[in-house]
Amino acid sequence: MKQCEAITASGTRCERLIPASQTLCYSHDPLRKAERSQNASKAARAKNGSELTEIKDALRTLAEDVLSGKVERGRAAVANQLYGTLLRAIEQERKQRELEEFEQRIERLERARSWR
Repeated sequence: MKQCEAITASGTRCERLIPASQTLCYSHDPLRKAERSQNASKAARAKNGSELTEIKDALRTLAEDVLSGKVERGRAAVANQLYGTLLRAIEQERKQRELEEFEQRIERLERARSWR
């Protein structure tokens, strides 16, 4: 194993260890840029998934608390409306991200086509 040859943004040499047959690590290899971008996109989508899970858990707890009498129905109704607004905002973020990814894909395809 040897050390990645890349220089980081802070000006120091990357400290990651790589196989002897390589010169750059995953993070610095320009041939893996598209892969890194795709993985980051997946990670961003997964974040929203965990956010949705948290909201669903909160709504379940809210419903249980209403049914048990811990939370007043009026307060629960307002909380439910606010969660609905939050869910719509999350959906808008998702749509915006998908649109941006689609635009990037089109740009890459157009660049690839113009090189021919």
